[in-house]
Amino acid sequence: MSSLLEAVGVEKRYDGVYALQGVSFSVEAGEVHALMGENGAGKSTLSKIIAGVVRPDAGEIRLRGEPIALRGPLDAQKLGIGIIFQELDLFPNLTVGENLAIGNLKMERRRVVDFRELERFCRPFLEMVGLDCTINTLLEDLSMGQMQLVAIARALSLDARLLLMDEPTSSLGDDGVERLFQLIRSLTQRVVAVVYVSHKMQEIFAISDRVTVLRDGHYIGTRKTSETSVDEVISMMVGREFERSTRSASHASKQVLLSVRDLSTRSLSGISFDLHSGEVLGIAGLVGAGRSELGQALFGLDAWQSGSATLGGSDLHIRSPRSAISSGVGLVPEDRKLQGLMMQMSVRENSTMAVLPKLATGGVLRSREETAQADQVLRRTRLKAASLEAAVSSLSGGNQQKVLLARWLMSDPRVLFLDDPTRGIDVGAKHDIYGMIEDLAGQGKGILLVSSELPELLRCSDRILVLHEGRCTGVVDASTATQEHIMGMATGTA
Repeated sequence: MSSLLEAVGVEKRYDGVYALQGVSFSVEAGEVHALMGENGAGKSTLSKIIAGVVRPDAGEIRLRGEPIALRGPLDAQKLGIGIIFQELDLFPNLTVGENLAIGNLKMERRRVVDFRELERFCRPFLEMVGLDCTINTLLEDLSMGQMQLVAIARALSLDARLLLMDEPTSSLGDDGVERLFQLIRSLTQRVVAVVYVSHKMQEIFAISDRVTVLRDGHYIGTRKTSETSVDEVISMMVGREFERSTRSASHASKQVLLSVRDLSTRSLSGISFDLHSGEVLGIAGLVGAGRSELGQALFGLDAWQSGSATLGGSDLHIRSPRSAISSGVGLVPEDRKLQGLMMQMSVRENSTMAVLPKLATGGVLRSREETAQADQVLRRTRLKAASLEAAVSSLSGGNQQKVLLARWLMSDPRVLFLDDPTRGIDVGAKHDIYGMIEDLAGQGKGILLVSSELPELLRCSDRILVLHEGRCTGVVDASTATQEHIMGMATGTA
């Protein structure tokens, strides 16, 4: 393999705080190089500098040994460098075809769109990622996982020689992950280099040739994947020996807390299940199976076409998020940035917005009490933030997720639907969230947990409900189920 790209002594500061400090990093042609570290370690910042999105304060980037100056992403694209962002840089109000073509140097600029030419250009890349939709489909009509496939298809359409992937599988099911791995292997055979940013150890050890670890903006080390271990990589990431926890004893009781019968919406058909007090009920299924849609229905975002539900033995009628919250149902959505948080508002404001009526007298907010309660709850989540007044946008992904969870800790729901709550966050933050889930279950709450990672579902759940094309294919005991059996149910073959 020949040297393709080097970052030498790269530094970047935000408001005087180092995001990267003297980091050096190299990528070889035709390799998959994993970039790892906890949230806030500097992985995304380094990726954005290489892709021309962010300019470094010091250091240089070399391509095939020659220094390059990147004034923006277009400069990087011209040099054959592409990136798939963790927070997708797509246009929800445009079509799939338009998202692939816009700003793409391979598409001719014309006054009138030639839809046949657009179809000819887009179709091979959509087929490569396994996305079955027309180029005229609006992006906002797709699920989060399908949007991620569009982002991957767009990156492939740029014909990059170096492709940076920041959490590319965060919303993909196991079938989507395997398809992506096949794509990556075919790219490396064409001597394309892939920088793969992920927190999923199983993926890193399955696909990468080398792994580089960053911590607190510093370079820690690079290892050949075949010559290291999960424990060594985690130790490099967190700076200490990390004890990976296993789940404590189940808190599930025999008392049924939430009972749903024959729930049907535009995406779901005849879903029935019981959720017990203190139980964590996992929700498994491939992309498009209806996992997120189940949460949206229970939270009043999707209208029920038929079906009934009871909560604590009383009839449950959910017509809106307001009625869901007042009934004791909460939702942590899949996309924290677009669906959950107000990114320019403060940590305090985001964490208390669901309970403001309880913190006001005569329409006037009791600000001291608000701050005190927010501080108490956020300490429970082990939040890392400069202050409660810091903008949520300034936090790492894992800490943003903790703010979202804190909102529901404050509102104290009886049932909480968690839609992929550990998507795109590091191993330390994951275990903090696992602990919060267990604490809530220990208080007798009912938890519905969606995850794209089957090992996570098996680790956290008491039982697992499996969905396939909007229907329930069964419920299995997590203590005895296997990944193979669950995948068989998720694909409709079991």
